[in-house]
Amino acid sequence: MKHVSILVPESSVLQAIADPQYLFSTVNQFLAVAKLQSLFQVHLVGLKSQVKLNNGLYTVNPTHLIGEIEKTDLIIIPALFGDMKMAIDKNVDFLPWIKEHYEKGTEVASLCVGAFLLAATGLLDGKKCSTHWGFQNEFRALFPKVEVVEGSILTEESRLYSSGGANSYWNLLLHLVEKYTDRPTAILASKYFAIDIDRESQSAFALFQGQKNHTDEAVRKAQDFIEKNIEERISIDELAEHVSLGRRSFERRFKSVTNNSVLEYINRVKIEFAKRNFENSRKNINEVMFEIGYTDTKSFRTIFKKMTGLTPVEYRNKYNKVMMN
Repeated sequence: MKHVSILVPESSVLQAIADPQYLFSTVNQFLAVAKLQSLFQVHLVGLKSQVKLNNGLYTVNPTHLIGEIEKTDLIIIPALFGDMKMAIDKNVDFLPWIKEHYEKGTEVASLCVGAFLLAATGLLDGKKCSTHWGFQNEFRALFPKVEVVEGSILTEESRLYSSGGANSYWNLLLHLVEKYTDRPTAILASKYFAIDIDRESQSAFALFQGQKNHTDEAVRKAQDFIEKNIEERISIDELAEHVSLGRRSFERRFKSVTNNSVLEYINRVKIEFAKRNFENSRKNINEVMFEIGYTDTKSFRTIFKKMTGLTPVEYRNKYNKVMMN
């Protein structure tokens, strides 16, 4: 029997508590139908006996308080909601409890931005982690010792698991089901819940908004120049001269505040522009490519797929409804 503790933190997302409970209970039903013994014993674990979520709209009654759990095989940290720093502060009493059980051999999995609470334990320091693409910059700022794996649906290292954004946590949950049972059971669960079991990237859903939450005016000026000259083939030397910095100093400062090299940032801005065109216009691949300053089809395709997980044609076919009308 595998004991699963699903945390019920303050400021958490209700679905991220209910969904893992539903999944593991359903797998028990699959096993019962196959005349096998149930595998998962699922508890909802809280700091208090009643937790109100969504400004009091919902109330969750944990089955156990943290002091009542002596041993557990898996701790699941659900996604949080709202201001991440405040959410961590509200749930700080979970942190030593999570660390204590991890040190006893318990596995710990965070769903989406539940990674913030997991990282606050310090257990992720020096390790890899996935989280929602829209929170990666904030996560890096709060936890610089953790390596964020961009675009990843799930990450596993040293009995610590994390997932990408929103519904990506289903892929992590299926991964855990497969680990604790077998591949056929995980496939059955994926079909039952209509989840693509082997989806590997959340990159196609990501929106690149530029990392501008910094105070380096020279870098901000360069970022603005890139965005206003999307059709140009911009060189690093040109940007450095534009902001009156030496190239090496400019590159170092740019990387420090954006977590991207200058070239990577230019490509990200251009690819984001291309994505919007593929979603909302009838332009063909070459038209969009030329508009953002690329002249080599193979190079454009390679960069686009690296950043989105899809080729330009696949991306357009997936998201463009204009072409279908």
